[in-house]
Amino acid sequence: MPQFPSTPSFQLSGKRALIAGASSGIGMACAVALAEHGAEVTLAARRSGALQDIADEMKARGWAANTLELDVSDVDKTAAAVAENGPFDILLNSAGLARHGKAVEMATEDFDAVMDVNVRGAYFLTQAVAKGLLSAGRAGSLINISSQMGHVGGRERAVYCASKFAVEGFTKAMALEFGPAKIRVNTICPTFILTDLTRATFDDPDKRAWILDKIKLGRPGEIEDIMGAVVYLASDASALVTGTAMMIDGGWTAD
Repeated sequence: MPQFPSTPSFQLSGKRALIAGASSGIGMACAVALAEHGAEVTLAARRSGALQDIADEMKARGWAANTLELDVSDVDKTAAAVAENGPFDILLNSAGLARHGKAVEMATEDFDAVMDVNVRGAYFLTQAVAKGLLSAGRAGSLINISSQMGHVGGRERAVYCASKFAVEGFTKAMALEFGPAKIRVNTICPTFILTDLTRATFDDPDKRAWILDKIKLGRPGEIEDIMGAVVYLASDASALVTGTAMMIDGGWTAD
């Protein structure tokens, strides 16, 4: 009789997940995906009121959820909060900031604001969760929501691209460093996802045409397109995956 292998589990029961930027859009969707698969989720964002509404609805569905007010740009408070409430087996960082414009028109204030959240905040949040896992001697999966713009250029996106290229860089370096401790570090790189924050871009006919021409599947991304990837990277199904970027871009970067 043949001996068939067993598919690794996508279940996350017994795991604790911290989701930063969980009050809307991709972050909220990722929290739902992780909770659906058994993780105890901690919803973190600056808007604590919105978080509580989400947590209450999750609990009504029988999922384990709690909230944590967190501004990743305040690295000291973030580190203290993670240390107090951790360790977390899973990090999903969806906190981010975008300021778009022509490269010659971007001000130092724009540059600093984007880097403060997308690079500095992301780096030290990932560091804080890793420290908790290392101290506890536990394996883990650390996931940063990056972007296809961490791999290609984009019109009026010089600062944003710079921030996401940086995230891709520290992800690979951390993956090398934390690998021996069985802590995996990866990114998810979406294309343009239709959310309240991106609606203005899609409402511009020229920008919408540019986007749909570049996305070879011919449609904008939906938050549901991210959810399966999050479960995969958080679970044992991706036990040999680290230091990589999962492209969810409809073929944008294949061109």
